[in-house]
Amino acid sequence: MAQENAAPNGGEALRDIVSSVSRGAPEFRTCPHPVYAALREQDPVCRLTPAHGVDTYLITRYDDARDALSDPRFSKNMRGALDTYHAVYGSFFDALDDNVLNSDPPRHTRLRRTLRSAFTPRRVEGMRPRITEIAEGLLRDCPKTEPVDLMSAFAFPFPITVLCELMGIPEEDRPEILGQFSVVTRARFDPRMKAELRAAEEWLQARLNRLIAYTRAHPSDCFLSDLIRSEEGLDDAELVSSLWVLFFAGHKTTAFQIGNSVLDLLLRPDQLEKLRLDPSLIPRAVEELVRFEGSVETSTFRYAAEDAEVRGTVVPKGALVQIAISSANRDPGQFDSPDVLDVTREGIQSTHLGFGHGTHYCLGAPLARLELDIALSCLLREFPEMELADPRESQGAWLKGPVAAFRGLERLLLTLEPVLPRTDLAPEPSPRAVASPAGPASAAPVGPGN
Repeated sequence: MAQENAAPNGGEALRDIVSSVSRGAPEFRTCPHPVYAALREQDPVCRLTPAHGVDTYLITRYDDARDALSDPRFSKNMRGALDTYHAVYGSFFDALDDNVLNSDPPRHTRLRRTLRSAFTPRRVEGMRPRITEIAEGLLRDCPKTEPVDLMSAFAFPFPITVLCELMGIPEEDRPEILGQFSVVTRARFDPRMKAELRAAEEWLQARLNRLIAYTRAHPSDCFLSDLIRSEEGLDDAELVSSLWVLFFAGHKTTAFQIGNSVLDLLLRPDQLEKLRLDPSLIPRAVEELVRFEGSVETSTFRYAAEDAEVRGTVVPKGALVQIAISSANRDPGQFDSPDVLDVTREGIQSTHLGFGHGTHYCLGAPLARLELDIALSCLLREFPEMELADPRESQGAWLKGPVAAFRGLERLLLTLEPVLPRTDLAPEPSPRAVASPAGPASAAPVGPGN
């Protein structure tokens, strides 16, 4: 993959790639890795000029990124920079976005302590049988010999169904919820869909309020009941925003990661074959796939609460700080042969930044790991011969748009059970062979040359 990641060099070339990042140019969004390689080498704390007009600094090296993810000078408290937040995301998300993801200690500490009970390794592992049933059911409904979009048929409904189970949402209500989240997925970073986005998020806010009221009146053993009974005493606004962030963050990231992982394996048959032959490698492969092509390309909202120097560059107070997770995870200063996918790579679970680092390390990481493990296991077990329906399209189906928040596919067309040539029957003898005076002809080997 050396050509894929060859870095541009030189002053004018560097200006061009900084411009492409600032604009979210389609060619950058399709394959950002050469750009990140150049920035790591030539401008590791890069000043961008995005369309929203707020000065933004992009951090691309692993060591700087890891430090920045836990640097208290880089605040995530949206309440402390509402004008900046509205400039980037618009002005009508506050009620939903004022959550654990966009807060600093001590509020963040209180909210996180309450939410993390949903994602303890023991509780998550206890969900394995049910999550496996969900995956198998979705795959059972997919067309097998005709092309299917894995993103819409499996990757997106799978994690949202798991979250609905976790929250105790009735099965009959799930299709509409999935539909509204699909609108949000498409529209959140597309200014052309502002009206649709607002309507979908208002609907979801009202639906989550009704869910809380129902669960309070009909307590059960679901996670939402646990939240309502929590000693921390979250108010209704905090409950709504907490459910929202769990759905929003836990849905898209896992869905896109499933698509990225399947595509990267299909494009590298040698790595896919290792998992087919030894499924016990899948948990290790999940870590490598998250490192290699993670679904979170850059970190979420952060701004400099004070002037902060990073690698000789002063990030001024009030500027946005973006941390390029995709770049840090391919930094050759941290990982050997970082542009090579190696499903047997060891020792990276605690080093890659695909689930963040520090105070804001992903709450749902145990659940995401389990979902990815199950998704790949089911796909490889049920459809060992799956293939790309159109290899050319897979190279151009990456998300576009001005904000490089998520790295994922708009669609992934697969044939789950390709119609393969029969190899279990000997070929019919030719008339010449039957008539040969020398006796019966030997059966010719079956293969592409015959």
